[in-house]
Amino acid sequence: MISVKAPGKLYIAGEYAVVEAGFPAIIVALDQFVTVSIQAADQIGSIVSSQYQENSIYWRREDGEMVFDNRDNPFHYILSAIKVTEDYAKTLEKPLGIYHLTVESDLDSHDGRKYGLGSSAAVTVATIKALCKFYDLPVDHDKLFKLAAIAHFTVQGNGSLGDIAASVYGGWIAYHSFDREWLKLAQKNYAFDTLLDMDWPGLNVELLTPPAGLKLLVGWTGSPASTSHLVDRVALNKAKQQGDYQRFLENSKACLKRMINGFREQNLKAIQAEINVNRDLLNQLDQFTHAHIETPLLQKLCDIAQTFGGVAKTSGAGGGDCGIAIIDQKNDISKLLASWQAHQIIPLNFNVHHVEE
Repeated sequence: MISVKAPGKLYIAGEYAVVEAGFPAIIVALDQFVTVSIQAADQIGSIVSSQYQENSIYWRREDGEMVFDNRDNPFHYILSAIKVTEDYAKTLEKPLGIYHLTVESDLDSHDGRKYGLGSSAAVTVATIKALCKFYDLPVDHDKLFKLAAIAHFTVQGNGSLGDIAASVYGGWIAYHSFDREWLKLAQKNYAFDTLLDMDWPGLNVELLTPPAGLKLLVGWTGSPASTSHLVDRVALNKAKQQGDYQRFLENSKACLKRMINGFREQNLKAIQAEINVNRDLLNQLDQFTHAHIETPLLQKLCDIAQTFGGVAKTSGAGGGDCGIAIIDQKNDISKLLASWQAHQIIPLNFNVHHVEE
């Protein structure tokens, strides 16, 4: 039996801008995991997930028709991860086997609602890690990221793949996204093994060390959001407001550059100042894209954190899910958490997870 795990993630800053090639974000891996187990089988294999036996399917109405989005269905990511890894195995002339693959997840609540921790990315990474062990395939963090990025992007078709990077590298990372349009062309023009070995334009991952006094708090609004839908909405509206969108991108890049320097210099105040700037930038983006990034409950989460000496913002695409707060651990954190709870915001007792080399 082979069993591996991959952590979930939360965005700290840089959301939406990071979907553009070369733009930065800061992301953190958390100690909540997707675990994938593989056991050899004789004639018939299986893919089983206790978490997704009664998988929720989200839909919307367009022109009077129900439209379903497979990007919210984890089995599509598992199947894509299997295909990509077995393509890699074929390049190394490994015989393909039959197996039972089992998935367990900590990334949703007990009643099945999503926390927004990047479950599709984590299940993609964990599936590929497990299959690489099963087939005895050579893989380091960089190659694992590329395999998982290809598998995930094949299904989702948008996004920055930063959640893949967090699940692969762990800890706090500064992530600069690669050019996905280049990847589409490269997949058609390069051999698979060549694609895995070459540099990807714009891609950069830097491990960050937070200041000693920095405390990360996570609050959950209990309302799930679909990242793919929100990213689509911003993409549709940015074309109408190119000038505003370009200003948002450049301001976000400058903000993240200062924030990353804050980590390098171990300057908590500088990091907190840029969290506030990034929140303002996302609210400006919301004004001309109408994506509803900061919901009323997420706004309350942020306001409460400020009352108790912290700074806070939405995490990820917004529209629900989680918000994060950065506070000096010398502050009275218990009162902040109690106030969150009093306003139906659920504190999540998650810690940063560091991936072993």
